Amino acid sequence: MGVTRIEIDGGKLKVEVLGWDKLWACKSRLEFPLEHVVNARRCKNEANRWWRGFRAPGTNLPGVIVAGTYHLKGEHIFYDVHDFGSAIVIELKDEWYARLVVEVPDPDVMPRLLSGVPAQ
Repeated sequence: MGVTRIEIDGGKLKVEVLGWDKLWACKSRLEFPLEHVVNARRCKNEANRWWRGFRAPGTNLPGVIVAGTYHLKGEHIFYDVHDFGSAIVIELKDEWYARLVVEVPDPDVMPRLLSGVPAQ
């Protein structure tokens, strides 16, 4: 189903948090210059982590939702996921967030779409 909508518009990556997840994630929209996108891939290791870091602010109901900002080993990671099988990881540079882990409608297509973004 996907709990975020991702658009590339005007040289920016725009991530919109949908529905009630705006409340659980404490965010409604994130925006980054495309040149700050380093990589995008299917979510693998993040799904099996029992410790995602310190949550502030956000929500974690095991097996239901992981949403919000997490702080782990000096990095800030944004999550909005109900089903890690439908999630992607977007790695960023020169941004407050090092990674976004978000659920999308088609986790196979979105990383390919973002892979055309030049990483510098």
